[in-house]
Amino acid sequence: MQNFYKNKKVLITGHSGFKGSWLAQILVNWGADVIGISLPPDTKPSLFEVLKLSDRIKKNYFVDIRDFQKLKEIFETEKPEIVFHLAAQPLVRDSYDDPLKTHSTNVIGTANILQVIKEFGGVKSAVIITTDKVYENKERDYSYKETDALGGYDPYSASKAAADIVTNSYIQSFFNPNDFGSKHNTLIAVARAGNVIGGGDWAKDRLVPDMIKAIFEKKEALVIRNPKAVRPWQHVFEPLRGYLMLGQYLYNGETNKSGAWNFGPCEEDFVSVEHLIKEGILILGTGNYNIVEDNSKHEANLLKLNINKAATNLNWFPKWVLKESLKATFEWYGQFCKGSEKMMDITDQQINLYFSN
Repeated sequence: MQNFYKNKKVLITGHSGFKGSWLAQILVNWGADVIGISLPPDTKPSLFEVLKLSDRIKKNYFVDIRDFQKLKEIFETEKPEIVFHLAAQPLVRDSYDDPLKTHSTNVIGTANILQVIKEFGGVKSAVIITTDKVYENKERDYSYKETDALGGYDPYSASKAAADIVTNSYIQSFFNPNDFGSKHNTLIAVARAGNVIGGGDWAKDRLVPDMIKAIFEKKEALVIRNPKAVRPWQHVFEPLRGYLMLGQYLYNGETNKSGAWNFGPCEEDFVSVEHLIKEGILILGTGNYNIVEDNSKHEANLLKLNINKAATNLNWFPKWVLKESLKATFEWYGQFCKGSEKMMDITDQQINLYFSN
């Protein structure tokens, strides 16, 4: 993939966020011409600023994806070949506080990106990132497949399911794989990933960042509100590798790679919040936690993903088990706590370690 992405014009929306910053860093390392569209980082510190990405990518635009005209101007100016759409309001609990912003960003923002791609006409491949929470979750011991019904209890989940449906509509109506090469030259996929961990995430209401803050900054017990909730935990590199694989396959005209794809962990890494915290404390050799259950805002207690399609058709499998993912995550934060001047070194070391084998 490194050779493929070298000198490609790649546009990332949401490049100032956690996953977007890691994706931008990987692509910059691989020699891609990266264009970023996002709002300014909303955390202090932020991975985007730690890695000095504003100075290192080809062009940086702080633009709201709900502004269709500005998006169109950027596409016409930069002429991207590949698009990764990650920009979103990503927090379940925040979606209860501002559902209109959540829906307008996640649904209309996604529709804007797709419409710009349609009108611009020069994009060869696009990967639209939604979430594992798009499924109609019946909270039973079942791993959801790409063909299962979509739904959404909370505004965040509903908005991402709606964005997924909008994307599928654009695929069927304007970017149909059956019409590739005759009516259009663009292929689009949807990527649904589980809960990601990794160094550089400082978003609120995220388990690992809260754990780091509690242990190393506040030096107090971590408070967890939903200890028995089971999630598909994975290192951020896992889904990013899936996105990058899709971007390459679609660019090369592989029509069977269009559509929806799940990226999640192996079965043994579907574990509870409390289990993950205990594993983390063992790795760190310090820390404790208190359970203060909070049911004021509904969150799913059980969610699993079926990754057989990606394994069979993309040859994509998780490379790191949970312990390896946690170890890499805590190593990154550990270095940051010692001083941020060497963060580029450990960041690149982890990228090279993961993608080199």
